Amino acid sequence: MTLGLFRAITKPLPHAVLLCGADGRVLAANPAACRCDDRLGPGASLFDLRPDDTPWLRQQLAVWLRSGSPVPGALVIKDADGRMRRFRCHGARATWWDGPQPAIQLHLVEAGTSDQFVVLSQQVEALNREVAFRRATEVDRARLLAAERATRAQLQHLYDLTAALAGAITLAEVSRVVSQVAPAALGAAAAELYLHSARLMPPLQPEDDRLPADAEGWTDLDRPSSSDGSLAGEAADAVPLALSLEADGVQLGMLIVYGAHSSTAPEHVTAVAQQIAQALRRAGLHEHEHRVAERLQLSLLPQLPDLPGLETATCYAPGSDLLSVGGDWYDVYDVDADHIGLSIGDVAGHGLHEATVMAQITAALRNIVPRCGTDPTAVLDELNTFLGRYHPNRMATGCYLVFHRRTRALTYACAGHPPPLLIHADGTSAYLKHATSPPLGPVRNIRYRQAATTVTANDTLLLYTDGLIERRREDLAIGMERLTKLARTTIGLDIAELCDRFLHHQPEAAFPDDRALLAVRFPPPS
Repeated sequence: MTLGLFRAITKPLPHAVLLCGADGRVLAANPAACRCDDRLGPGASLFDLRPDDTPWLRQQLAVWLRSGSPVPGALVIKDADGRMRRFRCHGARATWWDGPQPAIQLHLVEAGTSDQFVVLSQQVEALNREVAFRRATEVDRARLLAAERATRAQLQHLYDLTAALAGAITLAEVSRVVSQVAPAALGAAAAELYLHSARLMPPLQPEDDRLPADAEGWTDLDRPSSSDGSLAGEAADAVPLALSLEADGVQLGMLIVYGAHSSTAPEHVTAVAQQIAQALRRAGLHEHEHRVAERLQLSLLPQLPDLPGLETATCYAPGSDLLSVGGDWYDVYDVDADHIGLSIGDVAGHGLHEATVMAQITAALRNIVPRCGTDPTAVLDELNTFLGRYHPNRMATGCYLVFHRRTRALTYACAGHPPPLLIHADGTSAYLKHATSPPLGPVRNIRYRQAATTVTANDTLLLYTDGLIERRREDLAIGMERLTKLARTTIGLDIAELCDRFLHHQPEAAFPDDRALLAVRFPPPS
């Protein structure tokens, strides 16, 4: 209770009520006390009102200070005219007072008035009961408010975890959510995952034990050597709580929680573990289907011929958002003794039908190139006719190039495809962008343009599909500029290292489309 509440409670009472410190100084008084004697106001001292009886008054104050319930007594003061005025009173220690020194609550009735002392005692008891009730009410209210705040905070943490898990697609993303968000939702210091990778991502074949490229942040129970046994911060010193993670009847592993608060309800902890298990199950199925799509796509891509003196390397990665196969292709052709053909392209869309069209295009090109592979415009013209005749509702982008060994001329033509990047041995580079034409398929009877350049020894030609430079809400020109900057860092790399660097030059980025790369390094003149 506060002084304000004390004044509010005592204001309507007909008898005087004082709140005095242990030193006899009045801290608060109700209006009845001031009407009784205007000297009984805040700041006055009881010892000044009866200076000739200080020892008795000090003894009486000590008795009241020791009592938790009202004790009857008397108080005699001199009025302004020097006459003695006797008051009957009840006094007790004010247990609600939290000031720097203890205080006494006094109820006074002047002797000889018509008020009955018994009535005063009843009023004092009633007032004390009301004070005790209000104090208990305040304590309960504070406890309920604290519980409500704690519940709200717990629900907010649970909402944050639910939202973060809903947005986590890969196992690495789920692991990051568990380490960064789950401890707050669990009221714990830290949390770790121990998982069975073989149950999350069933191997595609018996000898296949490959984990995702970004499989960090969790311990693989099927590969005990992958755990380093280290824990972050002070979590290693805490007693862990092990929770089973099961989804769709599959035991996925364990969630290890460190420093969990004892007040956290077991039902809440179980609900959090179930959410994490469901997110892990979804992420494992996503990555398994992603690997199936990647394996199928690689099986559809052609095997490149081994041509003397010509170094080649290929890379392929499916889009981060795609679970179906796509239509990207690349190929190398041994046209004749003097000419080598190169092609790359992309069928618009994703799915089995697009992959089928891609496979048919690569087969058609291997039939077209031996007949007219030295003329890029003729190759694209026949490929456009093929698409229009057999797949009239399909569109593809493509690029065909032919390298002449003796003259070192590289002639090329592009049909709606990103321009190839020619990288010189010193890291400088240039796009072959002087022979662009519309995509293949939608328009018949196109006059395709072609252009030529001359390559020098150890020049590298990078052919790629648009997934390598395409980002959400970003202009393609920015992605193309990024490749030219990256080319400056490839000095001294062999052809396979160069191809891999371009494929993974932004490991943290989300690639919405497939990435197919064909890198060709031209030999010195023979």
